[in-house]
Amino acid sequence: MGGPTHVGLAFSCICGQLKGQISDRGVRLGTHVECFCHDCRAAQLFFRQPDPAPGPVDIFQMAPDEIDFTAGGQFLSAMKLSPNGMLRWYASCCNAPLATMPQTARLPFAGLIAGRITGDVSALGPVTTRGFVPRPNGKQKHEKVRFAAFGLLHRALRSRLSGRWKNTPFFNHETGEPSVTPNVISKDERAALYP
Repeated sequence: MGGPTHVGLAFSCICGQLKGQISDRGVRLGTHVECFCHDCRAAQLFFRQPDPAPGPVDIFQMAPDEIDFTAGGQFLSAMKLSPNGMLRWYASCCNAPLATMPQTARLPFAGLIAGRITGDVSALGPVTTRGFVPRPNGKQKHEKVRFAAFGLLHRALRSRLSGRWKNTPFFNHETGEPSVTPNVISKDERAALYP
């Protein structure tokens, strides 16, 4: 007999109107991480989610082409904490944060909020990397970052070489632009998110 068989995982917004699926390959090749960075926390606060501090935001990293929407795609929206910031995708129906991505589809990276998973979260595997972990001296440190870095490079290379990076609901296939125009929050809004 072979090794364990991985199946795709379902995810959903809070109210259940937007639903989707992570592919089998996405589950198998993904990296389970925890992030303590100020931006991830600020995004959770912007979406009126419980403040994760002093704990992390639980994230599953994969290629965006491993994500598909099965219902409610019209509710897909995006925001940025700054003009050059990451795209923070969310469901406008209930303000549920979904995933974080670079501004371009050419770097195929998605950090899905693990709390959106409605299937068996044990399929994500253990947390292998912890980013921006606060230290007593006020500085931050990454723990076992090699797992996240290797995973990102491996997935990005596979996605780019196969051409799958173009097939994602988050970006326009023809233009490479985000599939919806992101809302860039104001400096005052942003300042209020960094207590």
